[in-house]
Amino acid sequence: MDVIRCHKRLDSPEHQLIHKFIHIGRYHRGFMENMLNKTGVYRSQHQILMYVAENPNVSQKELAGMYGVSGATIAVSLKKLEKGGYISRAADEKDSRLNHITVTEKGRQVVEDSLHLFRRMEQCMFAGFSENDMTILGQYFDRMYENLKQSQELLAGKEDR
Repeated sequence: MDVIRCHKRLDSPEHQLIHKFIHIGRYHRGFMENMLNKTGVYRSQHQILMYVAENPNVSQKELAGMYGVSGATIAVSLKKLEKGGYISRAADEKDSRLNHITVTEKGRQVVEDSLHLFRRMEQCMFAGFSENDMTILGQYFDRMYENLKQSQELLAGKEDR
């Protein structure tokens, strides 16, 4: 098959929508990372900080389980957050191997600023959308997600051929 025919096959309405969907996701992620990096807290650390703010006294082990990473990986992020003054760790009174992690005032300010930024981003992204538009868009996303889940075996099976 020549390149031109291959390109035309990728020029379907479905492909164009997927391209737009991916482009929006990349733009959103890049913009958010750029804005959040100004706080001094980077994406993976930021996710941890937000989680700790909502779940005070969470343990390092719980965080590792939550994000599906090793305790050592979480330890590196926590060390950076602690060094930056965003969190504090206190040893458990009954088990000194356990640390309870809480957000400091500086960390709380980053969380508050971030929530404000998230809200502004949402308002910008959905400007001009009615509540009904958002409901319908949400339903379309749900359908796409379910279609992908149901098709996972089918798609994986075709790759084996």
